[in-house]
Amino acid sequence: MSDATTTGQRPRRAGLLRRVLGRTEYFDFIGQSRKFLIVSVVLLAVVAIGGLLRGLNFSIEFTGGTALTITNASKDFTAEDLRDAVSDAGVEGALVQVVDGGDGALVSTPAVEEIGGEQQRDMVAGITEVTGAGEGDIAREAVGPRWGQQITQQSLRGLLVFLVLVALYLALRFEWRMAAAAIVTLVHDIVLTVGIYAIVGFPVSPASVIAFLTILGYSLYDTVVVFDRVGEDTARLSSVATKTYGETANEALNEVLVRSLSTSLTSLLPVGALLFIGANLLGAKTLQDLALALFIGMAVGTYSSIVVATPFLVWLKEKEPRWAELKQRVESRRGGADRDASAPAAVGSTLAQSRPAPRPRSSKSRAKRRR
Repeated sequence: MSDATTTGQRPRRAGLLRRVLGRTEYFDFIGQSRKFLIVSVVLLAVVAIGGLLRGLNFSIEFTGGTALTITNASKDFTAEDLRDAVSDAGVEGALVQVVDGGDGALVSTPAVEEIGGEQQRDMVAGITEVTGAGEGDIAREAVGPRWGQQITQQSLRGLLVFLVLVALYLALRFEWRMAAAAIVTLVHDIVLTVGIYAIVGFPVSPASVIAFLTILGYSLYDTVVVFDRVGEDTARLSSVATKTYGETANEALNEVLVRSLSTSLTSLLPVGALLFIGANLLGAKTLQDLALALFIGMAVGTYSSIVVATPFLVWLKEKEPRWAELKQRVESRRGGADRDASAPAAVGSTLAQSRPAPRPRSSKSRAKRRR
């Protein structure tokens, strides 16, 4: 006999994570879909308003500017020293990345007043004074916004083609309602990720655009895994089933929950290491834009594949006459069963009330009975 039994204490319940991994915890995602909808709408509204008010912080490749590459530096300097030197020349908003080892750097600034003019000469002179590099060791390159416009147009075109191909594949593989739910989930992920970038002020670079397109595929993969299990489980439902389409879809979602969370966790860990260790601790700033967009997008995609995709699919499916009738039939059966369960008690109380009460005996009858 265990100690908890002998002492009269209740056994300690396992933690939530252990119950989830052990598949002993059941979550009613479909039943709580209204709450998740409110949360998603609030998040989308916040990021949309924040994005409209702040706007995206596009990098030099999109807005145009001047890029200076410093090599053969002979003095010790920091990124803040370079920013101050550029600011003294009248150029604000410079992005500075110091090369590992401190013998070089990359400075990106907004467009100067005149390429090769006085402002650029002052900026180069300040950089040479801080770094100790000669003017010949500073390569200057002017970047126009046209390149950014071309990249933006190509990215949008690629995104539209991607969405169309995804919709066609899912419509052929499953059905159009699953395709619609997947597209809604992808749009949700895009808006949420871009909105977070706008609110926080992260710079949007070509690496960020590549990461945006990458996370669409990741989010779609997670959604397709869930839909595949939902399709398998709901295919066995008939007109005499005892569960609705939504309840069956919720069970299917719980069945793949551990797989979905495990996949997301094993994907987020290396990306998080790339972001927090590689970019921040080791100084690999060139990886920061890519890792940051991947990390945010994967987290958002995991959330949406669980609480957005399947509830939206159930909402579409239960508008079909077949599944709407099944839902009504199951609910009516359960209501009848509840009434039948309460019927014996009601009948017993009715009979007890209708049974006549025993008539009181007179004193003469009691005397005769004693004799």
